[in-house]
Amino acid sequence: MRKQRLGLAGLALLLSAAPALAADPNTATATATATPEEVVSKVHEASQYLHDKGLAGFSDFNNNKDARWVWKDSYVFVFSCRDDVMIAHPLRPDLVGKPILQMRDDKDHQLFKDMCKAGTGQSGGWVEYWWPKPGEAKASRKISFVQSANVSFKPDVLVGAGIYDDKMTVDELNKLAQQTKQPQKDAP
Repeated sequence: MRKQRLGLAGLALLLSAAPALAADPNTATATATATPEEVVSKVHEASQYLHDKGLAGFSDFNNNKDARWVWKDSYVFVFSCRDDVMIAHPLRPDLVGKPILQMRDDKDHQLFKDMCKAGTGQSGGWVEYWWPKPGEAKASRKISFVQSANVSFKPDVLVGAGIYDDKMTVDELNKLAQQTKQPQKDAP
């Protein structure tokens, strides 16, 4: 009988804490999904950040799951097509410094070749490929927005972030990206 009362008391304590857990932003964002607008905005912000910080800014994107470049189920990554290298990745330090252009997704697509092409346009672009969600082994459909960043002493830097989405098309996302304004760069 005593064990049952302790069990019920424990359950009551757990249930009374449930609203606090649901209100905790750390637990709420763990399952939240990034929006395309957030992705475009974060990529624009990261591009401006690297423009302002220069080469010293790259380290701020590396191996830091708690940085401002990781949010909800998305993150910003930085790479160079000309140098064929992943410059920075907050969740996959094993990719940093590695060649990227030969990388293929689960559908045998050379995803970074597509990203290099999409990111060189004036306003960037979206690329569809198959990539595992953070913490998962199986690949899901991912669409990333990629844009070039004007970084002193390091031409051909691209910044990207993505969403896992089964519904939106690349064309729809490119139209959305055109509507999302880039932040104004400081005048010299």
